[in-house]
Amino acid sequence: MADRKLYNSLSKLGFPMFEPNEDIDVNETLAEVVKSNDTRLWEGFPVILANAAESYHFSPDMVVQQLDAKKQKQQFHQLVLLSASVYSTYHLSFPWLNKLKKTFSDEDKKRVKTWKNNLVHHQAPQTGKDQFDPERVMGLFELYFEKKVEKDRRRKDKFQEFSMEYALSQVFSPKQKELFKKKLEGSLLTKTEKEYYSRTVKKKVVALANVELHSLSRKLLEQ
Repeated sequence: MADRKLYNSLSKLGFPMFEPNEDIDVNETLAEVVKSNDTRLWEGFPVILANAAESYHFSPDMVVQQLDAKKQKQQFHQLVLLSASVYSTYHLSFPWLNKLKKTFSDEDKKRVKTWKNNLVHHQAPQTGKDQFDPERVMGLFELYFEKKVEKDRRRKDKFQEFSMEYALSQVFSPKQKELFKKKLEGSLLTKTEKEYYSRTVKKKVVALANVELHSLSRKLLEQ
């Protein structure tokens, strides 16, 4: 994988360097990060792994298959342990990670606990000759986490918006929905719009505001 393609893929996994313009193979990308021997990328591995694992194509075994040298496979395992240490620091749990943890040896579990303690106390986790900057490891993940929370909030808001639009469409015609929103926003209505609102739309609004009707509707939905 060419460097530009690697960075292009990484930007899709929450590690922005270049704007992505093509679909990626998450397992190949993770393998290339391991092969890069770039400490800067390795320090962002918890971010990259968390994003890659959101894809149903993600498979640790497939990542390992693309690593030729024994040292590379060991490095991948160490980076997974580093990621587990970061997630544990924030009390985060993922189904894919819980599955991986079942394969951890007692030594692996001890290392995760030690590295978690290192990160909490701003000490550098170390894998063999490789030493990671705790501030950078945690800083990159916190930035990713903040963006993810904001992304999830926007997604929830958008869902609620679509849900409201759907609900309004079930009760009001397009014109009635338009008048409903204009009235809600305090916009001025023409004489014709006022008459139509009072004659038709308001009756539906009064019915929707009826507490007993709302309660009965909820009961029907629960049956």
